[in-house]
Amino acid sequence: MLTIEDLRPVARWAADCAERALPIFEAKAAHAAAREVGDPAAAASARAASVAAAVAYTHPIATPHQVNHILGPAAYAAQAIALRAGEADAGETEIRRAIALAPTEVRQVMQGMPERAPGKRKLGALFLQLEMGQLEMGQLEMGVRRA
Repeated sequence: MLTIEDLRPVARWAADCAERALPIFEAKAAHAAAREVGDPAAAASARAASVAAAVAYTHPIATPHQVNHILGPAAYAAQAIALRAGEADAGETEIRRAIALAPTEVRQVMQGMPERAPGKRKLGALFLQLEMGQLEMGQLEMGVRRA
């Protein structure tokens, strides 16, 4: 079960990840506007911001869906940055940055989460890279295996 104390560092990290894509979102008036203009980078940026805002409300039951909430801000920010740059490497670079900057508490939370189903698209690959990177770093830091 996740506690409020577990979620605080996750929310801080999520906001830090989404903040990197915020200039893309700010260039568009709102989330709806991002969809209307058909700009995939702006839409991904809006998703990063909205999921980051929702992290504080993540329920305490460990489910694969909750993994999406925890990792979403970083994954969507990486997608937005990759789309804006026009190259996949930019997204992978952003994922590596998010993994490196995640506090130990995020990795501890991830250790207790079930695996999420891998996606079939590029966004799914970013989620998987992020999830595996967090787990790997957590195992190195704590010597803990996933529950």
